[in-house]
Formats: sequence, C-alpha cells, structure tokens
Amino acid sequence: MSTGNGGDSAPAHISDTSRTSTFSSLKVRNYRLFFTGAIVSNTGTWMARITQDWLVLSLTGSAAAVGITTALQFLPMLLFGLYGGVIADRYPKRLLLVLSQGALGLCGLALAVLTLSGHIQVWHVYLIAFLLGMVTVVDNPARQSFVSEMVGPAHLRNAVSLNSANFQSARLVGPAVAGLLIASIGSGWAFLVNGLSFLAPLTALLLMRTGELHKVERAPRGKGQLREGLRYVAARPELIWPIALVGFVGTFGFNFPIWLTAFADDVFHVGPGMYGFLNTLMAVGSLVGALLSARRGTSRLRMLVGAAVAFGALEIAAALSPAFWLFALLLVPIGMLGLTVNVTANSSVQMATDPVMRGRVMSLYMMVFVGGTPLGAPLVGWITDTYGARVGFATGGAVSLVAAAVIGLVLARLGGLRLKLDMRRGHPHVRFVPREELATAA
Repeated sequence: MSTGNGGDSAPAHISDTSRTSTFSSLKVRNYRLFFTGAIVSNTGTWMARITQDWLVLSLTGSAAAVGITTALQFLPMLLFGLYGGVIADRYPKRLLLVLSQGALGLCGLALAVLTLSGHIQVWHVYLIAFLLGMVTVVDNPARQSFVSEMVGPAHLRNAVSLNSANFQSARLVGPAVAGLLIASIGSGWAFLVNGLSFLAPLTALLLMRTGELHKVERAPRGKGQLREGLRYVAARPELIWPIALVGFVGTFGFNFPIWLTAFADDVFHVGPGMYGFLNTLMAVGSLVGALLSARRGTSRLRMLVGAAVAFGALEIAAALSPAFWLFALLLVPIGMLGLTVNVTANSSVQMATDPVMRGRVMSLYMMVFVGGTPLGAPLVGWITDTYGARVGFATGGAVSLVAAAVIGLVLARLGGLRLKLDMRRGHPHVRFVPREELATAA
C-alpha cells in the first residue's frame, strides 16, 4: 500500500498498535519455517565470513587483501542492486529464493573443495566472493520483500525485527564455531559446514504452504521498470528520506571492523582476545535492540531519527573515552541503537511501499545501506590511519549525527511540525508539535 505523497505521513507511525508480542510472527507457519532455516544458514554465513578473512590473511599476509575480498563481495550490490529489485518484482520470490539459496550453498561448497584439496589460491577466493555478491543482488531484495508475503502487514515489523535478532544471534555463535573448526581441523571443513547449512532454508522454502502466502501482484515485463522504481521513491518523502538516512549511517557509521581493530591494537593495546570481546558486546547490543524492536508495533520515523541522533552521539562519546572499560560498555547501546535504526527504517519503508514496487524499493534500500561499504570503508580507513582511531570513529559518529538532525528537520517540515521549547517544570523541554498548536500557544 502507498501512503500518498508523504506530506502528511512523514512523521507518523505505521501500524495500528503500539506494542505486540515479541515472537508474534512465529505463529505463522510459513514464517516459522523460514526463521528456523535462517538460523542454520546465518550461523554458517558468519562462520564463512570469519574463515574467509582468515584464509585470505594466511594466503597473502596482507590486510589489504582482506579488504579487497570484502569490497568484491559488496561491489555487485552497489553496481547492480537496482536490477535485482526489478527481478524480485517480476518473478515469484519463493522460487527466486530457492535458486539463490542453492547458489550460495554451491559457492560455499566450492570453497570447501578447493581448500580441502589444497588447490586454493587467493584469486579463487576473490572470484567466489564476487559471485556471492552477484547472487546477493537478487537474494537480498527477494528475501526482504518475501517477508511481507509470509506474514502480511499485521506482523511485518515484528518479522523484520526477528530476522535481525536471528542474524545477530548467529553472529554470537558462528565466529566462535568457526574459530574452533579452523584451529582443530582446518578452514576447509568450516566452508563445508557453511555450504551444507543452506540445505536448511532450502528445505524450509520447499515445505511452505503456498496457499497461505499473501498474494502480491507481480510487475509485468516491460521497459523502464528500473526508472519507474526510482521515480516512485523520489516522489515519496516517506521513502526517500529514511533511505537517505540509512545510507549515511551505513556508509560512515557502521565501519566497526576498522575502528574496533584500531582501538584494540593502537589505542588500548589489549590484544586479539579483547578485540573478540568488543565484537561480542556489539552483537549483544544488536540482539537486545532487535528483541526490543520486535515488541514495538509501530515504525515511527521520529523514532528512526531519534535513534540515529543518539547513535551518532554515542559513537563520538566512545571515540573520546579515556578508559577501555568505558569504551567497551558504550558499544552495547551503540549496537542496540544501530540495529534500531536499521529495523525501523526497513519496516517503515516496506509498509509505506506498494507491494508491486516492494522489490525495487528494497533493492534501493539495500544498495544504499550495504553498497555504501566499498565507498565509505576506504575513506574512513584512511582517516583512521592518518589521524588516529579516535578521529576516525568520531568522524563516523559526527556524519551520522548531522545527517539524522538535518533529515529529522526535513521530515518535521514536511509533516507540518515545528520545534517547541518548553521550560516549565514537568514538561518535555524540546519536542515537535503541529504548526497549529504552536500558533495557538503564541
């Protein structure tokens, strides 16, 4: 469904209720199957990420080579992401996911065979990373928009939040399992487990009852569908501004591998063990944020802006932290707020989009959010190397903070709101109110 031109809807909420059960969407059988399969494959994916980086570092001895691998995996989303949305809108999403999940599993098995046979070379890893990125171009928008077909609008926000909780839970388990496998029996076996893990989502997709899916009109074949999707988003402030905000936060504020490595090594000199601990704290915060988001029944854009402002401010505070324990503690709310920004933007954009356009809109969302990594990471990395970890981290937080403040003011203006200062005791000091209320008070 569409909410119109967005003039009145920009700061509004998108739901009928303010609170729901944390796991309400799991009552839907098809989504329950999807969620269960995703737990297994997400754990395998996190195992593969850690193992891939370790393998490239072992083969080359170069951190830059690890960066190249990451860039190759994200580059296809930046270059071709919008075309993936066109495909997702044109063909049945369940069929697309069966094909894409199967292809991702084959990529994992290919790495396993090459590594276990002793024939692996770094260009093999580069090539498979790029192929993984190409598959993701279709898999991401299809998977994002398929959620609404499984659960319908009533449970959409809850399902989006649980998907994030699912991913963050795997983030806690996958790297630890990968480390044990690498140390005990080698990288190849970790890749093998990842490849086989995709049998779980494939089985879940095949067991779904298609008659219980929410029917969505598919876009017919035709010219100009990519341009149509871009025009659709550009004409709706309730879509373009959350996507823009997520772009700034994702490109500049989510470069934690760079910053946590630099703080652990160069600032606090705590070693690799504490680096892993910092990543765990981030994952815990993200998981808490996902579960809290699952309990909320609304997707308010004011919540999105507020979370992004707090996220940027806490990143600046963490950058200036004089002690390791304070820096570590701040990572928990940073992870929680970062996840809240992502979930709120994702669900509000999906709910404000006509179903026939959802694949193209979500492909743009993911292109901006994920595709910005090859652009932002080198820039933020250069700032961190040149001026130090504190300046690099603070820069990412400042960009996120300023972007959130500016976009918040734009959305308030579009929604007919004005900033009101109220210094009376017992009243909020700063809040947005309708213009009419402000005029009456004056």
